[in-house]
Amino acid sequence: MDNPLRHLPSVSQLLEHPRLKRLGESLNQQVVVDGVRSFLSQLRSRVTSSLEAVDIPAPADLAEKIASWLTSARQSRLRPVINGTGILLHTGLGRAPLAPAAIEAIRQVAGGYCSVELDLATGQRGQRADVVRQLLADLTGCEAAAVANNNAAATMLALSSLARGKEVIVSRGELVEIGGSYRLPEVMECSGCLLREVGTTNKTRVSDYEDAITDRTGAILRVHTSNYRVVGFTAAPTRKELVAVAHRRGIPLIDDIGSGAMFDPARYGLQDEPLARDSVSEGADLTLFSGDKLLGGPQCGIIIGRQKYVGQVLANPLMRAMRVGKLTLAALTATLALHSNPSGAEVELPLLTMLAMPRANLELRAKRIAGQLNAIGPVETAEAVESFSMLGGGSVPGQEIPTWCVSLAPRGQSVDQFATRLRENEPAVMGRIQRDRFLLDMRTVNPAQDVDLVTAVESLK
Repeated sequence: MDNPLRHLPSVSQLLEHPRLKRLGESLNQQVVVDGVRSFLSQLRSRVTSSLEAVDIPAPADLAEKIASWLTSARQSRLRPVINGTGILLHTGLGRAPLAPAAIEAIRQVAGGYCSVELDLATGQRGQRADVVRQLLADLTGCEAAAVANNNAAATMLALSSLARGKEVIVSRGELVEIGGSYRLPEVMECSGCLLREVGTTNKTRVSDYEDAITDRTGAILRVHTSNYRVVGFTAAPTRKELVAVAHRRGIPLIDDIGSGAMFDPARYGLQDEPLARDSVSEGADLTLFSGDKLLGGPQCGIIIGRQKYVGQVLANPLMRAMRVGKLTLAALTATLALHSNPSGAEVELPLLTMLAMPRANLELRAKRIAGQLNAIGPVETAEAVESFSMLGGGSVPGQEIPTWCVSLAPRGQSVDQFATRLRENEPAVMGRIQRDRFLLDMRTVNPAQDVDLVTAVESLK
């Protein structure tokens, strides 16, 4: 029997192919050589392990396959995606899209130098958070501010700075896991604090906190349970009550409010989401929240509060490890400036625009797109249907936002295969599968992407 491996060309033969020669000029030549060897090795393994005959391409075809493989392997995995999932703050898709003003602010500082840590008036070095401190003070009433690379980092910094080596009191009903196995008890341990649990999962009283305070207590931590709800037979102290306890006993209250709303989400039908300003006005010593959730800005963790305690955070050696760069600061500054004008923010901030989008508008878009996609090659049927979006990002769990979707039934393939092909397409498209239909939620699709969405589905022919 003829050995098929005898028909494999040598590495040197393949490297003489024009496509691989050109690739060697744009990439490192050794990268191309190693890639050819690796591809051939994988092909040999497939031939020898297969129970059936494996066709070995002609040398020219094999060289083309290797060149395409090398090119695709080096393309960025970070690609734009049309978000038709209906999850507005989709963690896997980067959470809040940035406002045009934030994108422009990044552009202005990205290509050169900027005053990221320098006071141009005095020529002296300053703190990075100085560029956003006044904006945050105007929006929330805080005395001082610091910015870390996300809210998990902000929590670790606050605990490490205010209570390292001491006990931190937390209700058992607030021992959250925020995702990726990032659990509050482990955060405490990494911060050098000792967890002091009080109350029960469903009921914690002011007296539980009072009784737990000793000379070993470093702080009380209040955590907004932003990614779950405990309902029914429940009780928990108010923030004002905990502030009174903490200050009466001479310890700080750290208030982790999670999503960082600067506006009242109730206007969009979303309930029970704390406002940053309320936390400050009610006396929290430090308030922590995310920049890329309800704030609608870049990924970061924001720490605001009393000058005394923010100063301790800024002096913590961990602050340098968790600080943000100029691009984040530029985007955050622009985003906070937009929040200074609430009516303008709804027009400029994509998250607020999506939340405010009228259902009638979503219905018109869904019906128009469904009409364009109905009975084209890869689609058996398409129709506009009412459904619900979710805020996501660990915010307002269980609360649904009415929306309209395009519901597609694929032709000649399963709905899972259809979803996979759209994810791998150019542009990539994400939707959700529901009752064996593929749904594209109009609330999370930018209207400017409607044409691209139709083109992406049509291209699957």
